[in-house]
Amino acid sequence: MNIILSNATDEPIYAQIARQIREQIWSGSLASGAPLPSIRQLAKDLRISVITTKRAYEELEKEGLIDSVVGKGSFVAGVSPALLRERRLRRVEELLEEAVGDSRALGMGLDELVGLLAILYENGGSEHE
Repeated sequence: MNIILSNATDEPIYAQIARQIREQIWSGSLASGAPLPSIRQLAKDLRISVITTKRAYEELEKEGLIDSVVGKGSFVAGVSPALLRERRLRRVEELLEEAVGDSRALGMGLDELVGLLAILYENGGSEHE
């Protein structure tokens, strides 16, 4: 599992961890049942607080993406591909709603927004890929 933390963002560290694990689950890089590093091991590997890694795992557990078993560790939950796709689709909708709100606040028209989206899509997406 590869997690890269950045100090050059406003995103909290626990959220960066949760986002990257979430994306690896959604992409299939982390399959159902795959073990995750222990909270302590991940904290040690990333050189961060155990509290921070615990918060990231708790967030993912609330979303139903991971299961934690006392004494055994944390594992990718057995989530169906259809459910994962639906959750990811909802996330895309949320991001697009935010983009529409921001573009309206800037006075952008629909054609301009669609054009910008097309350019971004053709150039490969976002920095999170």
